[in-house]
Amino acid sequence: MPQVSGRYEGLGVGFAPYLQPPGEGVMRWTVGEPGFDTPNEVIETAIQGLKDGKTKYTRGAGSLELCNAVSDYIKEKHKINCPAEDIVITPGAKQGLLYSFLITTMPGDEVILLAPSWASYEPMLKFIGAIPIHVPVNKDTFHPDLDAIRNSINEKTKMILINSPCNPTGAVFTPSEIQEIVDIAKEYDLWIVSDEIYARLVWVDYPHVSPASLPGGAERTIVVNGWSKSWAMTGMRLGFLAGPTNAMKAAAKSQANSASHVPTFLMDAAKVALKCDNEVQKFNNEYLKRKDIMVKGLSKIPGLRIVEPEGAFYLFIDVTGTGMTDVEFANGALDAGVQLIPASLITGGSGFIRVSYACSEEVIIEGLERLKKWLLE
Repeated sequence: MPQVSGRYEGLGVGFAPYLQPPGEGVMRWTVGEPGFDTPNEVIETAIQGLKDGKTKYTRGAGSLELCNAVSDYIKEKHKINCPAEDIVITPGAKQGLLYSFLITTMPGDEVILLAPSWASYEPMLKFIGAIPIHVPVNKDTFHPDLDAIRNSINEKTKMILINSPCNPTGAVFTPSEIQEIVDIAKEYDLWIVSDEIYARLVWVDYPHVSPASLPGGAERTIVVNGWSKSWAMTGMRLGFLAGPTNAMKAAAKSQANSASHVPTFLMDAAKVALKCDNEVQKFNNEYLKRKDIMVKGLSKIPGLRIVEPEGAFYLFIDVTGTGMTDVEFANGALDAGVQLIPASLITGGSGFIRVSYACSEEVIIEGLERLKKWLLE
């Protein structure tokens, strides 16, 4: 009987075991899924695209109309100057990340991850033969340890991966921290892959800053972003890459030899979404309310150390004060009727749990009551 390729042996699946739908009646605090419907204007445009017969092959990197819209959008919202010709529309931001890893590394090359980082980065890098190097962030703030980054660089290092606002920690790196990472990358001639999928979800008084917008950053940064989180379009699988011409030519080749292009009838819908600022603001207002409810409720439980989230829609909570491991805490919470994620499933996450406040207000409130009953009674 033929054997499966050895590249899958030992390859992790991140948080997947705890992302499975729980039993009936369990409060689900796990999935990074916006708890809102996709804006109706986006849905109607997608339906019209089907009715108009937009079901055929088209430009591999995405329609020029959509790429121009993305170019205008990132310039307006994030001060990134990138022409439409250097935009590639991808089947989700995750596929864009895979392309960016292929573009910036060869097997055996090292990549700096700021640990703890999103669960899919490490297995994706290992899948293509790159070596993730986990550089711990400051555990009090979850912001980068810049000296540790510099000290982790050697002749094998080819790329630094940053994610701000961050999944799982909720940290938003300061403009000066981003500039220093750009300066380090410039000094050592490294690529930066900047995962900016949560760029519109910022709760602090300083803005999200892309390294592509800073001096020395544009020529070495691949920006990964998409429609899933800000516009509640996760199932539509729409992302984009923006970056230097040489990198985007490689991205277009990656796409041509894998996915061809995203669904043609969704391209106009994606363009429409970029103008739905009112919906983004409405969603964000709700996230802020839900964040405050969850932070206030969890802060009343002894043994939990909570760092106020600065962006995205996650809380990264130190549970060591309860005397339990993160897995013990997660299993106990599930028995109490609340599903959450033990962060020891990822490098640098031991002792922490990740919860999402993208779920409904009702699910948050009921979950808090169940945890309090379990831990306080």
